Amino acid sequence: MLLRLKTLFDDKQFYQKLLVIAIPIGLQNLMLAMVAAADAVMLGKLDQNSMAAVSLATQVQFIQTMMIAAITTGMGILGAQYWGKNDKKVIDEIFGMGMRQAIVVSIVFFIACAFYPHLLMKFFSNDPSLVSIGSDYLRIASWSYLIFGISQCYLAVMKVSERVKRTAWVSSVTVIINIILNAIFIFGLLGVPAMGVRGAAVATVIARTFELAWSISSSYEKGFIRFVPKMLFNWNKNLTLDYLKCTAPIMASYIIWGVGFTSYTAIVGHLNSDAAAANSIAAVVRDLLCCICNGFSCAAGIVIGNELGAGQLKQAKHHGDKLMLFSFLSGFFCTIVMISTIPAVLSYMKLSDRAQGYLVGMFIIMAIYMIGRTVNTIMENGVFSAGGDTLFDTYSLIVSMWCIALPCAYMAAFWLKFPVLVVYACTCLDEVGKLPWMIHHYLKYKWVKNLTRS
Repeated sequence: MLLRLKTLFDDKQFYQKLLVIAIPIGLQNLMLAMVAAADAVMLGKLDQNSMAAVSLATQVQFIQTMMIAAITTGMGILGAQYWGKNDKKVIDEIFGMGMRQAIVVSIVFFIACAFYPHLLMKFFSNDPSLVSIGSDYLRIASWSYLIFGISQCYLAVMKVSERVKRTAWVSSVTVIINIILNAIFIFGLLGVPAMGVRGAAVATVIARTFELAWSISSSYEKGFIRFVPKMLFNWNKNLTLDYLKCTAPIMASYIIWGVGFTSYTAIVGHLNSDAAAANSIAAVVRDLLCCICNGFSCAAGIVIGNELGAGQLKQAKHHGDKLMLFSFLSGFFCTIVMISTIPAVLSYMKLSDRAQGYLVGMFIIMAIYMIGRTVNTIMENGVFSAGGDTLFDTYSLIVSMWCIALPCAYMAAFWLKFPVLVVYACTCLDEVGKLPWMIHHYLKYKWVKNLTRS
């Protein structure tokens, strides 16, 4: 039975602990999203095609980010419970397992983007100009993909070991550097030649290199967990099975979601360049808002995971009920913000009249979508994952995204030739459609489990 709204905020200690974790992580996610926002704004000042092409090209990084996020989420689930149990030796082993997988993923994406960028871009658009511009970006940015996974593993372990402030500082400063370098390299400031799209890629590589260097140096400070290279080759059978049991469903669901979400972008990108440009801006605003639910999702996973690992199952269940209601309030807040930003965005971005019309419609559709997106993110990626209940996200995505939303969007775009906004609405069916299903699953309380071993 869910708690009544009037009792939602009666546990000040719980919310204080939640906010202490959520705010730095939300800030970290916000700063990461600000890079995409800065790219859109600065490249939008050059021309519409540059902005649209880079937005499409970064979908490749989005898929890598999903895979790395699955790895670090698995690290976070087990790490949070063993941190609650005060077993730091096991956390070292978890660090090594996560790093091993992240390095493999990063190498694969580096090779794909460095040597086959044209093939990747043709998946997202059939416009020769967009393919050419995006390929130039990917070829340079590929070096940042090579080191991205390693730095994210360091940051994940910092979060688990309650060093979230440092992760926020690292990410924030990295993004500030990226944005400043964007301006310098894109527009040719301070005597540097104007590089346009290539400048955005160079700025990303330099910023990611800085992020990794600071993450590694932080690990040598007192109280931080240092990466031990020999752990790359360590094999703890029981721990590996526990890790894979948590990570495999998450990896599957993230890949299913990431590839599906990227397919949405590809479908819209094949309609026309105005639709691609409007969608790229809508995606930036959406991602900025999602920083709220991502921060609370990660915080929920850590707080609930600590309680479950410490054997406080009843308290974890009670706090899960609170988070359910809290997630709906957060979703309604995102809806209001989405609608209110329309005038500001229209007044700043240089778009054709048709693209502006698409943008307004997309924002209205996205405002409704954000309710489902926020609730599902906090509950599935936070509460469910904290107790190892990760399979629901996988099969719910298969049904809602791959069996409903994607087929509807594809048929609407290429068979029925429906208007752009109808196609876009089809791409938003997944999160809203599975909301009742998620609530039903939550009330089974399968996530209330202690995953630690004696």
